[in-house]
Amino acid sequence: MEFNVRRLAADAGTFLSRAVQFTEEKFGQAEKTELDAHLETLLSRVESTKHWTEKIMKQTEVLLQPNPNVRMEEFLYEMLDKKVPMRANNHELLGECMIDSGHEFGPGTAYGSTLIKCGETEKLLGSAEKEFIQSSAINFLTPFRNFIEGDFKTILKERKLLQNKRLDLDAAKNRLKKARVADARSAAEIELRIAQSEFDRQAEITRLLLEGISSTHAHHLRCLNDFVDAQAAYYAQCYQYMVNLQKQLGSQNAIFPSTFSNNNQPAGSSSASISVPTAQPAASLPAPPPSQASPALNELRSTSGTRKARVLYDYDAASSSELSLLADEVGLHHVISDCHKMNHY
Repeated sequence: MEFNVRRLAADAGTFLSRAVQFTEEKFGQAEKTELDAHLETLLSRVESTKHWTEKIMKQTEVLLQPNPNVRMEEFLYEMLDKKVPMRANNHELLGECMIDSGHEFGPGTAYGSTLIKCGETEKLLGSAEKEFIQSSAINFLTPFRNFIEGDFKTILKERKLLQNKRLDLDAAKNRLKKARVADARSAAEIELRIAQSEFDRQAEITRLLLEGISSTHAHHLRCLNDFVDAQAAYYAQCYQYMVNLQKQLGSQNAIFPSTFSNNNQPAGSSSASISVPTAQPAASLPAPPPSQASPALNELRSTSGTRKARVLYDYDAASSSELSLLADEVGLHHVISDCHKMNHY
């Protein structure tokens, strides 16, 4: 008990001495021992590393899981040391929806079959996304988090000890300056030598830890390369899934040639097809003289959309069901062609 009381009194005295020294330094009433430039540079580098490591971690987590509510839920499970429940991601949910709707419309229809194929591909994309997230969390986020929660906390602890040892050293220097009696001065000198030795020892320990930040950067560089490789593999896999889907849909269009005209009609249906009349070829009209052919063809080539034709000669309607035409008049191709037929009849 006596030992504990004495130890407590000594600790209280040390704490009070440091508080007084710190306060006097803030008010400019006491000198402060400055750290060497190399140590200050290392401290600044470590602080910068901690700052950017946290920002990169945060943005990577947003990339891997954009939903903030899900991120909070996963954080709570991690704090409680419980396993995060498995849930379907957006690709998998969309895939299930497409597959269900495809079965509802009928796998034998062009639309239903395409929905099922797209849904299966979406589920493959969802599975690839889960693998990418898991790989990135293990090989990229975990090492970064270990630095923040492990190495950096150790550095903070040693830096705080260095700060305390510096305060003890400066307090001992001040007591030596104020000592007037020989015995007090001799005791102050011994205290100063002890404080200087402890400060130098702690400065060396802190320096060695801070210099280890280069190894941390090298380790994070390897993790970054792993993250890039994981991204490249993930996107390449997704691209391959989509290329395969395109090929499946292309072969399906060959099986269902009327897909866009009648999506809900079952394959192999015997219903009558709708014939679309096509315009008569331009070769059925009399060829113009060579000197007039080039301007007419150039004008026709410049038009887009509806097919048009130029009237080559005048035509007077023989009845109310016909149209009168003038030479060089431009009109719809099938109208002019019909008039041409009537003329021949």
